Order: sequence, then structure tokens, then C-alpha cells
Amino acid sequence: MQSAIFASTTIVPFHAMYGVEMQYLSASVQDRVLFVVRSVLEQNAITADVHPESRLVDIGLDSMDMVALMLKVEAEFDLTLPQPEITPENFQSVKTLERLILNQLGPGAG
Repeated sequence: MQSAIFASTTIVPFHAMYGVEMQYLSASVQDRVLFVVRSVLEQNAITADVHPESRLVDIGLDSMDMVALMLKVEAEFDLTLPQPEITPENFQSVKTLERLILNQLGPGAG
């Protein structure tokens, strides 16, 4: 019976798994950031087409919305953004937020 279990097991090199896992993590972070941005827009009845490169102020987010976005990002990713990282540059777009989050999650995250 044990041989049947081992016969169906596929061995994948660690480096191959690691690369796919990191790509998934990055895509997952971007999707989650898009979801959070869209939820802030929806709360404010703002209809906008959001892409990773979309400038958040251009799609209708004001300073109060940015605070809400920051809090939702922290909740979504279960982290606290360090004060020096809460800058207009890091909150320009989904892409800049994704980069900020990946940096906060650590070197193995992306």
C-alpha cells in the first residue's frame, strides 16, 4: 500500500516550486490591493476603472480616502505600515502599494 502512495507522488525541485510560489504571492498581493481600492471607491460611490498603474488621486480618492485605504491595507495584510513609509509616493497607485506591501512582508515575499 505504501508503494502506491509513493508511486503517485511527484517530486518537484524546490527552486521550481519557490519561483511559482513567489509569482503567486505577487499576483495575490496585487489582486488584494485592487480589491481594497475598489472597496474604498465603492464606499464613496465612485465609479472608476482601476488598473495597477492608475493614479489613485486621478480615480477620485482624496486624503480621507487615502487614510481609509491605509487602514484597510493594514487590516487586509495584517500588518502595520511604518510611519516613514506612509508617503504620497507609496500611495500613488496599486503598483506602488503592492511594492510597499511586498517590502513589508519581507525579503522572501517577492
